Amino acid sequence: MRILSLVENTAENGCRPKHGLSLYIETPQHRLLFDLGPDDTLFRNAETMDVDLTEVDMVIISHGHFDHGGALERFLEVNGRAKVYVQAGAFEPHFNRVGPVKIPIGLNPALSENPRVITVQGDRRIDEELLLFTVPEQKLLRSPMNDVLWGERRRDDFLHEQNLLIFGKSNVLVVGCGHAGIANILKKAEPHAPGVCVGGFHLFDPVLRRTAPKELLDGVADVLNASPDIMFYTCHCTGKKAYKYLGERVPKLSYLACGRSLAVSEKESARQ
Repeated sequence: MRILSLVENTAENGCRPKHGLSLYIETPQHRLLFDLGPDDTLFRNAETMDVDLTEVDMVIISHGHFDHGGALERFLEVNGRAKVYVQAGAFEPHFNRVGPVKIPIGLNPALSENPRVITVQGDRRIDEELLLFTVPEQKLLRSPMNDVLWGERRRDDFLHEQNLLIFGKSNVLVVGCGHAGIANILKKAEPHAPGVCVGGFHLFDPVLRRTAPKELLDGVADVLNASPDIMFYTCHCTGKKAYKYLGERVPKLSYLACGRSLAVSEKESARQ
């Protein structure tokens, strides 16, 4: 299995940085994209990384925020065959709310009518290799960075957020922003014994430019260290300050910037 970061807040190897996320993943059965980023950055970086997006056969959009699915309309024009899996609630209105001001951050609801867009309600086993799952139980280590994120009338419950398990020689857990809390996500994924976890932990608020409090970071570090068999690669909404703090406390945590790739083998994952 191979994972390439095509959109991320930071970039290397000639790629362009952008606040958002898109991971290109090659498995024995699929060429898939997990998230698409907000704009044309995906297509520019795919060309730089020599990734042919017309060969992608599946897209997973982790949740209904623009920085993860804003490039959907153009992707559907570029690629004529890939199915797109998204939770039904992802196309509802979503906002970043600061005081009385609500800034729309949702997806284009008209795209839900595209015949290649498959809306999912809750968990879905796609095939023997892929499982989508949601996390309704969000009691552990809630991030206050979620407080500014709203639906139409109330704070977001993130039931529109889904995670991906890829089954292989070493099972891989892929997370978008981890709004439901990485502790809660790991708890639900635990029966499947992932050996690698890739994704954001939502410990940074890009609007107010603030990082989660030390108490939460310590709790996250404890949770990650309690899973010694998992290699963690974080990115995007974890934030640089939080990553630095966690990286000093979690030996098996690395950062996956845009332009980097991972090769996942039976017993370990190694940066390429």
